[in-house]
Amino acid sequence: MEQIRKRAGWSVAVSALALSLASMGSVQAKEVTDADILADGTGNTSQIVTYGLGTKGQRFSPLAKVNPQTVKNLVPVWSFSFGGEKQRGQQSQPIIFDGKMYVTASYSRIFALDAKTGEKLWKYEHRLPDGIMPCCDVINRGAAIYGNLVIFGTLDAQLVALDKDTGKVVWKEKIEDYKAGYSFTAAPQIVKGMVITGNSGGEFGIVGRVDARDAKTGKLIWSRPTVEGHMGFKYDKDGKQVENGTSGTTNATWPGDLWKSGGAAPWLSAYYDPEVNLIFIGTGNPAPWNSWLRPGDNLYSSSTLAIDPDTGKIVWHYQTTPHDGWDFDGVNEFVSFDYKDPKSGKMVKAGGKADRNGFFFVLDRTNGKLKNAFPFVNRHDWADRIDLETGRPVFNDSKRPPNPFTEGGEGKKGESIFAAPSFLGGKNQMPMAYSPKTGYFYVPSNEWGMDIWNEPVSYKRGAAYLGAGFTIKPLNEDYIGSLRAVDPVSGKIVWEVKNNAPLWGGVLTTGGNLVFYGTPEGYLKAIDATNGKELWKFQTGSGIIAPPITWEDSGEQYVAVVSGWGGAVPLWGGDVAKRVNMLEQGGSVWVFKLHKP
Repeated sequence: MEQIRKRAGWSVAVSALALSLASMGSVQAKEVTDADILADGTGNTSQIVTYGLGTKGQRFSPLAKVNPQTVKNLVPVWSFSFGGEKQRGQQSQPIIFDGKMYVTASYSRIFALDAKTGEKLWKYEHRLPDGIMPCCDVINRGAAIYGNLVIFGTLDAQLVALDKDTGKVVWKEKIEDYKAGYSFTAAPQIVKGMVITGNSGGEFGIVGRVDARDAKTGKLIWSRPTVEGHMGFKYDKDGKQVENGTSGTTNATWPGDLWKSGGAAPWLSAYYDPEVNLIFIGTGNPAPWNSWLRPGDNLYSSSTLAIDPDTGKIVWHYQTTPHDGWDFDGVNEFVSFDYKDPKSGKMVKAGGKADRNGFFFVLDRTNGKLKNAFPFVNRHDWADRIDLETGRPVFNDSKRPPNPFTEGGEGKKGESIFAAPSFLGGKNQMPMAYSPKTGYFYVPSNEWGMDIWNEPVSYKRGAAYLGAGFTIKPLNEDYIGSLRAVDPVSGKIVWEVKNNAPLWGGVLTTGGNLVFYGTPEGYLKAIDATNGKELWKFQTGSGIIAPPITWEDSGEQYVAVVSGWGGAVPLWGGDVAKRVNMLEQGGSVWVFKLHKP
């Protein structure tokens, strides 16, 4: 009897232990909620669960332990190499959750690391087929995280959802056919339990589109084309398409048939403002580059779109470069902020955008109305200014690449002209930051121009579809890149820090009154957010073309950045690429914190 009691007692103890372990396991296996996402960056500084340190994309953290007085004590804690021969450009923004870092790398890879030690927990390498056609290197800009899933896109235009604790594939969905020129490089965003993605491939005559999927299953909820004339869809519980209205009006701004392969790829991340319940996403160049083939404004190319996440319909749009003939795109991030209108003195729910075309735009984010526009680069040949009444550029027609077609209809190479900025833009993929403390945007900008000419071209599925040629050239001997503090109210550049090589990495600003950014020469730098004075720098061993992040853990503030030179500049940069050909590739992530004496 006593033995039975002992066995029973042992059984109860084992059961209690099992329950305790299960309970501990459930505590450890935290899941990312919608509330976590909405609190990212400012409400919860122990995590980074969005691309942009918050759904609005301000890339501002209130953390202030690292500040102008203490930053001199910032030292590396660990570094992790992505390994192998798969280097090329590294543009990823890491995600931080529950003590783990999730960071993507070139060639569609993702790693889970211990955020304190850098220990590798798991790795997933997507099997890429032959024949992928990424325009601008084999980069990846980051992952999204929701529930127990970490989700990222691949160069063959797929979305992969992995168990965040094991790295096992949970679901995989095709965005589009890579054989037709589609690819995907952006970090997905989570909005109301949906994973929001665009696509890449504007140089191949694809059709841009924004998709919303159930983040837990990958099943489509709605899709919205970003070229006028194409039908949008909703999807029922069985995955059946239900028509959801055409984008715009067929042939209203795209005469003829070229809208059918019109480009306008939304190839950077979307952002979301819960205050107005709108998704903001930029769209790329119209296809082909040769603008003489497609008269009209060519909606919705080179624009910012505001999309209702509940309906998948376009609520408003603003086109930054109508009838784009320079590949200026309009994909750059639209960052929500509060703007004091100097005319009325009233606060406006606004958004700021530093466009590839060299102009900075301030729009009312509730309706897309223009509030302010001004150049943030020194030279902008294509347009003299943005008319604040009409919202349209005042074009300089002599700087549009001339028509290559003769009166008889036969085409040949057109006359070459020089225009600025180059098609790589006054600002490209590298995200800017906004500080509510200073009221400034911190814009990584570049001063360069291009020889550009038009050529005849016809569409062929999966083939390059440009109808243009070009050579990029620097404008100055002493610098190309410049980090600029921009006042969105006055339109003034408050200060700038020049850089020899083009700036191609993003920016972080903090409550400690610092701005962090990286250079192609390999330095992560910290500068004073008020006056631009350099306070600290660290050599990472390869060029930085990715945005830094910061978070806190156990009372300590950490800073991290991915290092690895590549991207569009060495591939497309012409004379600029030759000027920086001494820069070395790499692939690693670096983490820093304050040294304790």
